[in-house]
Amino acid sequence: MLEDGRMQCDLCPRDCRLHAGQRGACFVRQRVGDRMVLTTYGRSSGFCIDPIEKKPLNHFYPGSSVLSFGTAGCNLACKFCQNWDISKSRDMDRLMDEAAPAAIAEAAVDSGAKSVAFTYNDPVIFAEYAMDVADACHARGIKTVAVTAGYMHDAPRREFYARMDAANVDLKAFTDEFYFRLCGAHLKPVLDTLVYLRHETDVWFEITTLLIPGKNDSDAEITAECQWIRKELGPEVPLHFTAFHPDYKMDDIPATPVATLRRAREIALGEGLHYVYTGNVHDEEGGSTGCPACRAPLIVRDWYRIDEYRVTPDGRCPDCATPIAGRFGAFKRAFGPRRIPIAIHRPA
Repeated sequence: MLEDGRMQCDLCPRDCRLHAGQRGACFVRQRVGDRMVLTTYGRSSGFCIDPIEKKPLNHFYPGSSVLSFGTAGCNLACKFCQNWDISKSRDMDRLMDEAAPAAIAEAAVDSGAKSVAFTYNDPVIFAEYAMDVADACHARGIKTVAVTAGYMHDAPRREFYARMDAANVDLKAFTDEFYFRLCGAHLKPVLDTLVYLRHETDVWFEITTLLIPGKNDSDAEITAECQWIRKELGPEVPLHFTAFHPDYKMDDIPATPVATLRRAREIALGEGLHYVYTGNVHDEEGGSTGCPACRAPLIVRDWYRIDEYRVTPDGRCPDCATPIAGRFGAFKRAFGPRRIPIAIHRPA
Protein backbone atom coordinates (compact mmCIF):
# COMPACT_ATOMS: atom_id res chain seq x y z
CA MET A 1 0.00 0.00 0.00
CA LEU A 2 1.20 3.52 -0.83
CA GLU A 3 0.73 6.64 1.23
CA ASP A 4 -1.77 8.05 -1.26
CA GLY A 5 -4.05 5.02 -0.84
CA ARG A 6 -3.08 3.24 -4.03
CA MET A 7 -1.78 -0.32 -4.13
CA GLN A 8 1.42 -1.09 -6.06
CA CYS A 9 1.82 -4.37 -7.90
CA ASP A 10 5.40 -5.58 -7.38
CA LEU A 11 5.35 -8.44 -9.88
CA CYS A 12 7.02 -6.71 -12.83
CA PRO A 13 8.94 -3.49 -13.52
CA ARG A 14 5.79 -1.67 -14.59
CA ASP A 15 5.00 -1.16 -10.87
CA CYS A 16 1.33 -0.42 -11.57
CA ARG A 17 -0.26 1.71 -8.83
CA LEU A 18 -3.93 0.96 -8.57
CA HIS A 19 -7.01 2.47 -6.99
CA ALA A 20 -9.76 0.12 -5.82
CA GLY A 21 -11.22 -1.77 -8.78
CA GLN A 22 -8.46 -0.79 -11.21
CA ARG A 23 -6.56 -3.29 -13.34
CA GLY A 24 -2.86 -3.18 -14.14
CA ALA A 25 -1.37 -2.65 -17.58
CA CYS A 26 -1.56 -6.42 -18.10
CA PHE A 27 -5.35 -6.10 -17.59
CA VAL A 28 -5.64 -9.38 -15.69
CA ARG A 29 -4.32 -8.27 -12.30
CA GLN A 30 -6.90 -6.22 -10.41
CA ARG A 31 -7.10 -4.51 -7.06
CA VAL A 32 -10.15 -5.81 -5.20
CA GLY A 33 -10.40 -4.09 -1.85
CA ASP A 34 -6.96 -4.45 -0.30
CA ARG A 35 -6.01 -7.53 -2.30
CA MET A 36 -4.38 -8.03 -5.69
CA VAL A 37 -6.47 -10.58 -7.58
CA LEU A 38 -5.51 -12.59 -10.66
CA THR A 39 -8.78 -12.46 -12.60
CA THR A 40 -7.74 -15.23 -15.01
CA TYR A 41 -6.80 -17.81 -12.37
CA GLY A 42 -7.96 -21.25 -13.52
CA ARG A 43 -9.05 -19.99 -16.96
CA SER A 44 -7.26 -20.65 -20.24
CA SER A 45 -7.41 -19.60 -23.86
CA GLY A 46 -7.05 -23.26 -24.86
CA PHE A 47 -4.91 -26.38 -24.49
CA CYS A 48 -2.80 -28.14 -27.15
CA ILE A 49 -0.22 -30.87 -27.33
CA ASP A 50 2.83 -29.54 -29.17
CA PRO A 51 6.33 -30.73 -30.03
CA ILE A 52 8.78 -29.25 -27.50
CA GLU A 53 10.70 -27.78 -30.46
CA LYS A 54 7.78 -25.38 -31.02
CA LYS A 55 8.46 -23.46 -27.79
CA PRO A 56 11.26 -23.37 -29.12
CA LEU A 57 13.42 -25.67 -26.99
CA ASN A 58 15.87 -27.82 -28.96
CA HIS A 59 17.89 -29.13 -26.01
CA PHE A 60 15.15 -30.03 -23.52
CA TYR A 61 14.17 -33.65 -24.12
CA PRO A 62 14.12 -33.26 -27.94
CA GLY A 63 11.29 -35.01 -29.70
CA SER A 64 9.06 -35.04 -26.63
CA SER A 65 5.55 -33.63 -26.46
CA VAL A 66 4.43 -30.75 -24.25
CA LEU A 67 0.98 -29.72 -23.10
CA SER A 68 0.76 -25.99 -23.86
CA PHE A 69 -1.64 -23.38 -22.59
CA GLY A 70 -1.95 -19.69 -21.83
CA THR A 71 -4.47 -17.23 -20.44
CA ALA A 72 -5.03 -13.63 -21.60
CA GLY A 73 -3.25 -10.30 -21.26
CA CYS A 74 0.42 -9.31 -21.20
CA ASN A 75 2.69 -6.93 -19.31
CA LEU A 76 4.47 -5.78 -22.48
CA ALA A 77 2.96 -3.78 -25.34
CA CYS A 78 4.78 -5.19 -28.36
CA LYS A 79 3.56 -3.63 -31.58
CA PHE A 80 4.62 -6.77 -33.46
CA CYS A 81 2.95 -9.34 -31.17
CA GLN A 82 2.39 -12.61 -33.01
CA ASN A 83 -0.28 -13.76 -30.50
CA TRP A 84 -1.99 -10.39 -30.11
CA ASP A 85 -5.52 -11.85 -30.18
CA ILE A 86 -4.68 -13.61 -26.90
CA SER A 87 -2.10 -11.39 -25.22
CA LYS A 88 -3.94 -8.14 -25.99
CA SER A 89 -7.41 -9.49 -25.32
CA ARG A 90 -9.70 -7.47 -23.08
CA ASP A 91 -12.52 -9.94 -23.61
CA MET A 92 -12.50 -12.47 -20.80
CA ASP A 93 -15.09 -14.53 -22.69
CA ARG A 94 -12.21 -15.70 -24.90
CA LEU A 95 -11.15 -17.84 -21.94
CA MET A 96 -13.38 -20.78 -22.65
CA ASP A 97 -11.50 -23.53 -20.84
CA GLU A 98 -11.51 -23.76 -17.06
CA ALA A 99 -9.06 -26.09 -15.37
CA ALA A 100 -7.72 -26.62 -11.90
CA PRO A 101 -3.97 -27.27 -11.56
CA ALA A 102 -4.52 -30.94 -10.72
CA ALA A 103 -6.68 -31.40 -13.83
CA ILE A 104 -3.94 -30.00 -16.05
CA ALA A 105 -1.35 -32.31 -14.52
CA GLU A 106 -3.72 -35.24 -15.02
CA ALA A 107 -4.25 -34.30 -18.67
CA ALA A 108 -0.48 -34.16 -19.23
CA VAL A 109 -0.08 -37.64 -17.77
CA ASP A 110 -2.98 -39.02 -19.81
CA SER A 111 -1.64 -37.51 -23.06
CA GLY A 112 1.89 -38.81 -22.51
CA ALA A 113 3.38 -35.31 -22.44
CA LYS A 114 6.82 -34.97 -20.89
CA SER A 115 6.14 -31.40 -19.78
CA VAL A 116 3.60 -28.60 -19.44
CA ALA A 117 4.37 -25.20 -21.00
CA PHE A 118 3.02 -21.85 -19.92
CA THR A 119 2.93 -20.03 -23.25
CA TYR A 120 0.91 -18.11 -25.88
CA ASN A 121 0.84 -15.15 -23.50
CA ASP A 122 3.46 -14.43 -20.82
CA PRO A 123 3.19 -16.58 -17.67
CA VAL A 124 4.73 -13.76 -15.63
CA ILE A 125 1.31 -12.15 -15.35
CA PHE A 126 -0.42 -15.37 -14.26
CA ALA A 127 2.42 -16.41 -11.97
CA GLU A 128 0.20 -17.70 -9.12
CA TYR A 129 -1.73 -19.98 -11.46
CA ALA A 130 1.43 -21.15 -13.24
CA MET A 131 3.19 -21.94 -9.95
CA ASP A 132 0.21 -23.92 -8.65
CA VAL A 133 0.05 -25.87 -11.91
CA ALA A 134 3.80 -26.49 -11.68
CA ASP A 135 3.44 -27.92 -8.16
CA ALA A 136 0.67 -30.24 -9.36
CA CYS A 137 2.77 -31.32 -12.37
CA HIS A 138 5.85 -32.06 -10.31
CA ALA A 139 3.76 -34.21 -8.00
CA ARG A 140 2.91 -36.34 -11.06
CA GLY A 141 6.44 -36.41 -12.51
CA ILE A 142 5.73 -33.83 -15.24
CA LYS A 143 8.30 -31.13 -16.10
CA THR A 144 7.38 -27.45 -16.46
CA VAL A 145 8.36 -24.87 -19.08
CA ALA A 146 7.98 -21.07 -19.09
CA VAL A 147 7.88 -19.28 -22.44
CA THR A 148 8.39 -15.68 -21.41
CA ALA A 149 9.72 -12.22 -22.16
CA GLY A 150 11.52 -12.32 -18.81
CA TYR A 151 10.11 -8.96 -17.65
CA MET A 152 9.87 -9.58 -13.91
CA HIS A 153 11.10 -8.23 -10.58
CA ASP A 154 13.73 -10.15 -8.62
CA ALA A 155 11.72 -11.44 -5.63
CA PRO A 156 8.81 -12.95 -7.63
CA ARG A 157 11.32 -14.15 -10.23
CA ARG A 158 13.02 -16.29 -7.61
CA GLU A 159 9.75 -17.79 -6.44
CA PHE A 160 8.54 -18.38 -9.98
CA TYR A 161 11.64 -20.09 -11.37
CA ALA A 162 12.01 -22.28 -8.31
CA ARG A 163 9.07 -24.15 -9.87
CA MET A 164 10.28 -24.22 -13.49
CA ASP A 165 12.44 -26.87 -15.14
CA ALA A 166 13.03 -25.01 -18.40
CA ALA A 167 12.39 -21.67 -20.07
CA ASN A 168 12.60 -19.96 -23.39
CA VAL A 169 13.23 -16.26 -22.91
CA ASP A 170 12.46 -13.75 -25.66
CA LEU A 171 15.36 -11.34 -25.98
CA LYS A 172 13.42 -9.11 -28.33
CA ALA A 173 16.32 -6.87 -29.32
CA PHE A 174 19.58 -5.61 -27.88
CA THR A 175 18.82 -1.90 -27.55
CA ASP A 176 16.77 -0.14 -24.92
CA GLU A 177 15.36 2.11 -27.65
CA PHE A 178 13.71 -0.90 -29.33
CA TYR A 179 12.23 -2.09 -26.04
CA PHE A 180 10.92 1.37 -25.17
CA ARG A 181 9.50 2.30 -28.58
CA LEU A 182 8.16 -1.05 -29.74
CA CYS A 183 7.44 -2.93 -26.47
CA GLY A 184 6.75 -0.22 -23.90
CA ALA A 185 9.42 -1.72 -21.68
CA HIS A 186 13.17 -1.72 -21.01
CA LEU A 187 16.03 -4.08 -21.83
CA LYS A 188 17.85 -4.33 -18.49
CA PRO A 189 15.23 -6.36 -16.54
CA VAL A 190 15.31 -8.99 -19.30
CA LEU A 191 19.11 -9.20 -19.17
CA ASP A 192 18.86 -9.48 -15.38
CA THR A 193 16.51 -12.45 -15.76
CA LEU A 194 18.92 -14.19 -18.13
CA VAL A 195 21.90 -13.65 -15.82
CA TYR A 196 19.85 -14.89 -12.87
CA LEU A 197 18.80 -18.05 -14.72
CA ARG A 198 22.36 -18.81 -15.77
CA HIS A 199 24.17 -18.17 -12.52
CA GLU A 200 21.64 -18.78 -9.75
CA THR A 201 19.37 -21.60 -10.95
CA ASP A 202 19.44 -25.06 -12.52
CA VAL A 203 16.68 -24.10 -14.96
CA TRP A 204 17.53 -25.11 -18.52
CA PHE A 205 16.91 -22.11 -20.77
CA GLU A 206 17.22 -21.06 -24.39
CA ILE A 207 16.93 -17.61 -25.96
CA THR A 208 14.82 -16.47 -28.90
CA THR A 209 15.26 -13.25 -30.89
CA LEU A 210 12.59 -12.44 -33.47
CA LEU A 211 14.39 -10.54 -36.23
CA ILE A 212 12.31 -7.69 -37.70
CA PRO A 213 13.59 -6.13 -40.94
CA GLY A 214 15.04 -2.69 -40.31
CA LYS A 215 14.33 -2.76 -36.56
CA ASN A 216 16.74 -5.16 -34.83
CA ASP A 217 18.50 -7.09 -37.61
CA SER A 218 21.67 -5.08 -38.21
CA ASP A 219 25.01 -6.87 -38.09
CA ALA A 220 26.17 -4.55 -35.31
CA GLU A 221 23.21 -5.27 -33.04
CA ILE A 222 23.31 -9.02 -33.65
CA THR A 223 27.06 -9.04 -32.95
CA ALA A 224 26.61 -7.08 -29.72
CA GLU A 225 23.90 -9.47 -28.53
CA CYS A 226 26.00 -12.55 -29.27
CA GLN A 227 29.07 -11.10 -27.59
CA TRP A 228 27.01 -10.34 -24.47
CA ILE A 229 25.56 -13.86 -24.41
CA ARG A 230 28.99 -15.46 -24.69
CA LYS A 231 30.50 -13.22 -22.01
CA GLU A 232 27.65 -13.17 -19.47
CA LEU A 233 25.94 -16.53 -20.06
CA GLY A 234 28.46 -18.73 -21.84
CA PRO A 235 28.69 -20.22 -25.33
CA GLU A 236 26.49 -23.24 -24.60
CA VAL A 237 23.19 -21.34 -24.20
CA PRO A 238 21.19 -22.05 -27.38
CA LEU A 239 20.08 -19.02 -29.39
CA HIS A 240 17.17 -19.05 -31.84
CA PHE A 241 16.76 -16.42 -34.56
CA THR A 242 13.16 -16.56 -35.76
CA ALA A 243 11.30 -14.97 -38.64
CA PHE A 244 8.84 -12.11 -38.20
CA HIS A 245 5.61 -12.04 -40.17
CA PRO A 246 3.49 -8.89 -40.58
CA ASP A 247 0.94 -8.69 -37.77
CA TYR A 248 -0.87 -6.51 -35.24
CA LYS A 249 0.39 -2.90 -35.46
CA MET A 250 3.34 -3.71 -37.76
CA ASP A 251 1.60 -5.21 -40.74
CA ASP A 252 3.37 -2.80 -43.09
CA ILE A 253 6.78 -4.41 -42.55
CA PRO A 254 7.73 -7.38 -44.76
CA ALA A 255 8.41 -10.84 -43.43
CA THR A 256 11.98 -11.66 -42.46
CA PRO A 257 13.94 -13.19 -45.36
CA VAL A 258 15.52 -16.57 -44.74
CA ALA A 259 18.84 -15.00 -45.75
CA THR A 260 18.63 -12.65 -42.75
CA LEU A 261 18.24 -15.56 -40.34
CA ARG A 262 21.14 -17.42 -41.92
CA ARG A 263 23.34 -14.31 -41.76
CA ALA A 264 22.49 -13.84 -38.06
CA ARG A 265 23.32 -17.48 -37.41
CA GLU A 266 26.70 -17.14 -39.09
CA ILE A 267 27.46 -14.05 -37.00
CA ALA A 268 26.55 -15.90 -33.79
CA LEU A 269 28.64 -18.95 -34.69
CA GLY A 270 31.52 -16.64 -35.58
CA GLU A 271 31.25 -15.06 -32.12
CA GLY A 272 31.75 -18.49 -30.56
CA LEU A 273 28.22 -19.59 -29.66
CA HIS A 274 27.88 -23.37 -29.94
CA TYR A 275 24.19 -23.85 -30.67
CA VAL A 276 22.47 -21.35 -32.97
CA TYR A 277 19.20 -22.00 -34.79
CA THR A 278 16.92 -20.46 -37.38
CA GLY A 279 13.18 -20.70 -36.75
CA ASN A 280 9.79 -20.31 -38.42
CA VAL A 281 11.35 -21.38 -41.72
CA HIS A 282 12.36 -24.58 -43.50
CA ASP A 283 16.15 -24.65 -43.04
CA GLU A 284 17.64 -28.04 -42.23
CA GLU A 285 21.12 -26.69 -41.55
CA GLY A 286 19.84 -23.90 -39.31
CA GLY A 287 17.43 -26.17 -37.46
CA SER A 288 19.84 -29.00 -36.72
CA THR A 289 22.05 -29.64 -33.70
CA GLY A 290 25.71 -30.45 -34.30
CA CYS A 291 28.55 -31.45 -31.99
CA PRO A 292 30.56 -28.32 -31.10
CA ALA A 293 33.76 -30.40 -30.99
CA CYS A 294 33.76 -32.77 -34.00
CA ARG A 295 30.93 -31.06 -35.95
CA ALA A 296 29.07 -34.33 -36.46
CA PRO A 297 25.31 -33.93 -37.04
CA LEU A 298 23.44 -35.10 -33.94
CA ILE A 299 19.81 -34.02 -34.34
CA VAL A 300 18.73 -33.28 -37.91
CA ARG A 301 15.58 -31.15 -38.05
CA ASP A 302 13.38 -29.55 -40.67
CA TRP A 303 11.22 -26.98 -38.86
CA TYR A 304 9.68 -29.04 -35.99
CA ARG A 305 10.30 -32.44 -37.57
CA ILE A 306 13.24 -34.60 -36.39
CA ASP A 307 14.67 -36.68 -39.23
CA GLU A 308 17.71 -38.09 -37.40
CA TYR A 309 18.64 -38.37 -33.70
CA ARG A 310 22.08 -39.47 -32.48
CA VAL A 311 22.57 -37.96 -29.01
CA THR A 312 23.28 -40.64 -26.40
CA PRO A 313 20.83 -40.99 -23.48
CA ASP A 314 23.36 -39.30 -21.18
CA GLY A 315 23.62 -36.32 -23.55
CA ARG A 316 26.84 -36.94 -25.48
CA CYS A 317 28.05 -37.05 -29.05
CA PRO A 318 28.29 -40.74 -30.03
CA ASP A 319 31.38 -40.05 -32.16
CA CYS A 320 33.67 -38.15 -29.78
CA ALA A 321 31.81 -38.35 -26.42
CA THR A 322 31.64 -34.56 -26.04
CA PRO A 323 28.83 -33.57 -23.64
CA ILE A 324 25.99 -31.71 -25.36
CA ALA A 325 24.44 -28.96 -23.26
CA GLY A 326 20.81 -29.60 -22.34
CA ARG A 327 18.50 -32.19 -20.84
CA PHE A 328 18.38 -35.53 -22.60
CA GLY A 329 17.10 -39.06 -22.02
CA ALA A 330 16.27 -42.22 -23.87
CA PHE A 331 14.92 -41.35 -27.33
CA LYS A 332 12.29 -43.64 -28.79
CA ARG A 333 10.30 -41.76 -31.41
CA ALA A 334 9.75 -38.05 -31.99
CA PHE A 335 6.28 -36.69 -31.30
CA GLY A 336 6.36 -34.98 -34.68
CA PRO A 337 5.46 -31.49 -35.92
CA ARG A 338 1.70 -31.65 -35.40
CA ARG A 339 -0.35 -29.63 -32.90
CA ILE A 340 -3.26 -31.43 -31.24
CA PRO A 341 -5.97 -29.42 -29.43
CA ILE A 342 -7.27 -31.16 -26.30
CA ALA A 343 -9.97 -30.59 -23.72
CA ILE A 344 -9.36 -30.64 -19.98
CA HIS A 345 -11.92 -32.73 -18.14
CA ARG A 346 -13.37 -31.03 -15.09
CA PRO A 347 -14.47 -33.10 -12.10
CA ALA A 348 -18.21 -33.77 -11.96
